[in-house]
Amino acid sequence: MKKIFAILTVATLLLTGCGANPQTTKPGKLSIVGSTSVQPLAQELADVYGKNGTLIDIQGVGSGAGIKAVQDATCDIGTSSRDLTVEEKATGIKEYIIAYDGIAVVFNPKNTVSNLTVDQVAKIFKGEIKNWKEVGGEDKEIIVVSREAGSGTRTAFEELMKVQKDAEKDGKTVKVSALYDKAQVAEGNGAIKQNIASKENAVGYISIGFIDSTLKASKIDGIDATEANVKAKTYKIMRPFLMLTKGEVKPETKAFIDFIMSDAGQKIVSEKYITIK
Repeated sequence: MKKIFAILTVATLLLTGCGANPQTTKPGKLSIVGSTSVQPLAQELADVYGKNGTLIDIQGVGSGAGIKAVQDATCDIGTSSRDLTVEEKATGIKEYIIAYDGIAVVFNPKNTVSNLTVDQVAKIFKGEIKNWKEVGGEDKEIIVVSREAGSGTRTAFEELMKVQKDAEKDGKTVKVSALYDKAQVAEGNGAIKQNIASKENAVGYISIGFIDSTLKASKIDGIDATEANVKAKTYKIMRPFLMLTKGEVKPETKAFIDFIMSDAGQKIVSEKYITIK
């Protein structure tokens, strides 16, 4: 009986904390389809919220597929890790920004370079710029450090900085990584920090929340890599994480989104991403 009471208490706190009415948000099912980048965060939020008994199925199949799914009403919530186009917004989709993803280009603190353009960043990570003197630094070879294949941060960085090239797959032209073939690979934000801190001529990228005194974050087109500039959308290497609905939504959908926007939900967001508040 004590165990059952504890479970009911958790459910009540979750529903009350997100401002939902328990009488209209009985445990049910939700389907979420869309961005592979949003998927891990959506899953973490669902794992906590799902303690009230709501079953939440999350499929990471890409932002485009998530937008189409919500347009076609084949899911409760679509997700996207890019802004919607004017045409997509015109279909009646309602968007909720649940988080921001900001990525900093980082150097060793001894590096004299302090600002790079978006074009320079792309060329460095493609291996087209190989010496720091080409971007105003010392005459030393650039050591490129990247995240591992499959990393969400790497995928986002390469998409945003256009470190990509066209390739044929199953008869279609797709974008694939164009990362410099001599780039060193580090698994995780911690490994990136260690590499950059120990190599004076290295450059890498890392989620803004992981910057500390062992790293020097580059300005991008003159804009500092800060949470404030990400939220203001003046810093270029950033993107919103969106949840999308269309038309009248069922109570379970509203309750889950309310939870994400609440202090409890945004606390989960803050562990790895930039909050909306």
